[in-house]
Order: sequence, then structure tokens, then C-alpha cells
Amino acid sequence: QVQLVESGGGLVQPGGSLRLSCAASGSIFRLDAMGWYRQTPGRQRELVATIQSGGSTNYADSVKDRFTISRDNAKNTVYLQMNSLKSEDTAVYYCNAGVITIWNTFKNSWGQGTQVTVSS
Repeated sequence: QVQLVESGGGLVQPGGSLRLSCAASGSIFRLDAMGWYRQTPGRQRELVATIQSGGSTNYADSVKDRFTISRDNAKNTVYLQMNSLKSEDTAVYYCNAGVITIWNTFKNSWGQGTQVTVSS
């Protein structure tokens, strides 16, 4: 079993900042790529940012220069620093990780989601 637990969501005013965290636990041998996705009602889940095990990153155009993804491999944790937040960033944010389990199998894992609301 592999669990991803997100934290750090909440209500913030436009222009403000939030930092999301996602900790992975369970039968983990190694974590591959990790990432953040978001979803609003009636829309498909969309990629926000990803980070490879070696540290290379990829961002959606809408969040470039405002959001920063990072990871701590020793803690099996990925972070998303969100600055200059806009109302259109309001969504449920989901953590994702590619997990190589202790049984040498691959599992694409998702967290339960954390709500981010940007509003005055």
C-alpha cells in the first residue's frame, strides 16, 4: 500500500502565497516522478508542475514564474510553493507520484486532494 497525504491548502487573497506539501508513505522502494495537478468542477484534471527524481522540472504555462515545485527525497515529500496567486488558481490540488514498490512493481499514486481558494 502507498499513501499520499497533501496539506497546506486553504483560503488566500489574490496576490498571496501558499505552500502545499505531499508526503508519501507505505511500501516504497523509490519514488520516480512526482507532480501536482488541479481540477475545478466540470473540467478535466490538469497538470500544474512535475519534478523528476533527478530534479528536472516542468510547469504549465499558466503558473510559470509564479509556482515552484521541489522535492525532498529523504522525506519522500514534494512541495509546491505558490506565489502571486490569482482567482483562476482556485481548484482542488492533487499530488501524484510514480512509486516503485518494495515488490519491484510500479504504482501510479494519487493523494486525496486539497482545496485552494483564492478570493478577496
